[in-house]
Amino acid sequence: MYSKFQLAQLYLKYYLQAANSKGHGVHSPFVFKLITEVFNDTRIYNCYTSIESIRQQLLKNNNTILLEDFGAGSRIEKTKERTVKAIAQSSLKPRKFSQLLFRLANYFQPKHILELGTSLGITTSYLSSACTKAQVITMEGANAVADMAASNFDQLQLQNISIVRGNFDDTLSTVLSKEMPAIDFAYIDGNHRFTPTCNYFEEILQHSYNNTCIILDDIHWSKEMELAWQYAQQHKAVTLTIDLFFIGIVFIRKEQKEKEHFIIRF
Repeated sequence: MYSKFQLAQLYLKYYLQAANSKGHGVHSPFVFKLITEVFNDTRIYNCYTSIESIRQQLLKNNNTILLEDFGAGSRIEKTKERTVKAIAQSSLKPRKFSQLLFRLANYFQPKHILELGTSLGITTSYLSSACTKAQVITMEGANAVADMAASNFDQLQLQNISIVRGNFDDTLSTVLSKEMPAIDFAYIDGNHRFTPTCNYFEEILQHSYNNTCIILDDIHWSKEMELAWQYAQQHKAVTLTIDLFFIGIVFIRKEQKEKEHFIIRF
């Protein structure tokens, strides 16, 4: 993974390259509408307060749990025994991006949502709240973390979430073939290594269609993740990507004949 100094350098490069955050100069009507109606939507939705209250509880929780980590590990700690507070600090997507995921799901209203990497369930809760009638499957390798996420879902009274436990390498194919053969919206936030990330992306693509939205997390987290992001951008099935530095958004829009890649300041 990159150091904080390297990340700062990469972020500066992104910031200087990125198109205006208000959409000025963006000639794609599809992307312009996303920027103006989703990225820049400043409304406070009802679920924001309750989910962020759960986040604050997690950030103050000093209980220790055993963590099985099947991915590239944490930037902060690598021990198997960790406090909930430490997991929350290092693993939870910040409010700004968690709420962007909510707005994206709210905008597209997918019926089938797949998340790879539940963590403590904050992003899952946002996705579920955006589409209360959708099928939401979230996948998590660490049992103790999944237990805490399930408790948070109960506290928020979210009824449309199923948790699949275990290594994605062992569980994803079964989920895609038996539980979610068609995917409208996918959020890949697990493992953070090049080959597994590309493999998950390929598997999800096989169950995607023209309006599917796929989001890759931490696309500049490491050299491997940058390569995985490039792999997604260059894939023959992909016609449009948006780089927001901390996440990358992928679309398969067959009506779009030429590939387009946008870097948007967010």
